[in-house]
Parts: sequence; structure tokens; C-alpha cells
Amino acid sequence: MAAPDNLEPVAFSELAGWAADDHAAAFTPFAASCRAILENRPPSRAAQPPGEALTRVCAEAVGLGRPDGAQAKAFFERAFRPFRVGTGMLTGYYEPEIEGSRVRTDRFDTPLMARPRDLVTIPDGESLPGVAAGMGGARKVGAGFEPYYDRKAIEDGALAGRGLELVWAEPVDAFFVHIQGSTRVRFSDGSAMRLAFDGRNGRKFTGIGRLMLDRGLLAKGSTSMAAIRAWLAQNPREGAALMRENQSYIFFRKDEKLTHADGPLGAQNVPLEPGRSIAVDRGIWSYGLPFWLDGRFPDGGQIRLLAVAQDTGSAILGAARGDYFVGTGDDAGAVAGGMKQQTGFTVLLPREDGGR
Repeated sequence: MAAPDNLEPVAFSELAGWAADDHAAAFTPFAASCRAILENRPPSRAAQPPGEALTRVCAEAVGLGRPDGAQAKAFFERAFRPFRVGTGMLTGYYEPEIEGSRVRTDRFDTPLMARPRDLVTIPDGESLPGVAAGMGGARKVGAGFEPYYDRKAIEDGALAGRGLELVWAEPVDAFFVHIQGSTRVRFSDGSAMRLAFDGRNGRKFTGIGRLMLDRGLLAKGSTSMAAIRAWLAQNPREGAALMRENQSYIFFRKDEKLTHADGPLGAQNVPLEPGRSIAVDRGIWSYGLPFWLDGRFPDGGQIRLLAVAQDTGSAILGAARGDYFVGTGDDAGAVAGGMKQQTGFTVLLPREDGGR
């Protein structure tokens, strides 16, 4: 694990609100990350390797069982050293809960699709002949490769006839499921399905909120998810064209192992914990690292808590940059959609001496 060089060491006593946090609540997702590390569980999107120090700390954490708040606080203070990363953007994300259909209907006419067999994921820092550097996906063609289909081509039928349609959704719902990376789909018969991330076409992600702002479709300061959804609903034809400008396309798989109470799987392949899991830049950080966040929610409420890096995202770039998992459903979505605040980031790095 290679952390940035410009980190500022601080004391736990310098972290405003540290003593008041519920450290047992943070320990639960940390221990889940630790079990994934100790089991060498492959992530769905690789991050920086955990390294010997974090692996050693994880072994100790798993051995503690379920510590209370005081015991968890003492563990974090013994096993880690805090380093201030800096101030950066904290956004929010959530697990959408949408209505859908197992067959195409007039209302539910947009598929959420399984990963196609010809999709080749290109590891970070690598490239394939015939595919531009920096692209994360390719299509196997004969003896070579070419860029994978973009969103427009897929929506126009490039993958039709392969039986990849898992469920059918409304167009705007499907688009936002792609942004969030997972969903719970409710059917009219009362049954439900969980869908988890299973790959992307490797094309560049383009946030349509920025496009709408640049084109004067929304006013500055009003690019929340709710405002974007409302505009798309009021302008279906223009909205369909706008959504296609995001060339990135996500594929899914059914997840039948998660319980109703579990959060969706993050990129580390552990269930996310509402209010305690964050997505980070996987090119900089390891999954399982705890981060102290110091900022505010959109309503002004204080964010001073310990969260755990368990996920990533193509738009999450930079050392002081995070995406905060709020939870599942519309209420969580209302909070997540308004989160875009400058926040203080402090990473807890494992002590090389094991806390002795």
C-alpha cells in the first residue's frame, strides 16, 4: 500500500468529534473488510493492495469479535495512526429501489443487462492493441480487440438477441441505477430482485448534471439528483439524447446471497454499511482503510464520523475525494442526491509496529 507522500500526521485528540463517535458502528464494516482481506476475496474492481501492516491489523480485529464502543475506540487508537489528507469533495450515493418487470412492457421498456461474454476488462495501467490507452473495456474480435460498444450503440441494439436482459425498468430509473451501480427491483407480484455491479464497457463516464449546467438547462446550485430527474421527466425526448452522452454503460448480475437487511455489495465484495461505507480512489487507497470525515450534510447537519473504504467509482478521483453510502430507497436517495460538500479527510494508516 503506497499512500501519498504529503500526508500530515495528527493526533486522535486533534480530530474534532473523535471521542463522541460510535466506534463500534465503524468497527462492524471494518471487520467485514478485514474478513475479505484475510480470505483473499477478489474485489470486483481492484484497488491498491492492503499490505502486510493492514493485513496484520485485520487479523487482530477479527479476533476481537464484537467489541463495544470503548473497546473499538481503543483498538483504532492502538492499531492506527491518523494522517490528514486534506479537504476535498464528498458526494453521496445510494441503492435505488425501483419498480420493474421481468418482461418488456410499454412502461418498463429499458433493460438492465447481464455482462456479455465478449466484454474484456482491461486492468488499470494496461492496454490492448486496437484500444485507446485509458479505456477500461474492450471487445474480443477475431484475433484482436476493439473498443466496447458505447451507451448509444447498446441502446440501439448492439447486444440484442443475446438474452442478456435481467429485468426491465423505466428509462430514467435504469439510467440512475447505472450511476449507482446496484439496485433492488420490486415486481407487481410482490417479489423482488437484487442486482449487483458486474462490469462496465470501459467508456468515459460523463455526469449529465454538469452538461445541464453548462447548457443552461439547470441553474447553478440546482443540479441535485431530484432536479435532474424532474427535468428528464419533463423533457423525455431531450432527456433521452442527453443521457446517451454518458458513454459509460454498466452490466449487472443477480445477487441471491444478500439478505434483505444487507446493503449492496461494494467493489471490495462486502455489503456496504449505510453511513459508514465510502467509495475512494482505488488507484491511491486500499479497501479496508478507515477515514475520519469532517463535514456537513446538505441540511447542515454535522458529519464527524469514521467510515471505511469499501467501494470505488469512475468519478471518484483524488486523495481527498469520497462518495458516502447513505442507504437504500428514496429517502436515502434524497440525501445522497444533494451531497456535494467540501469535507475534511483524515486517513487512519496501520501502524507498522502493530500498535506495540
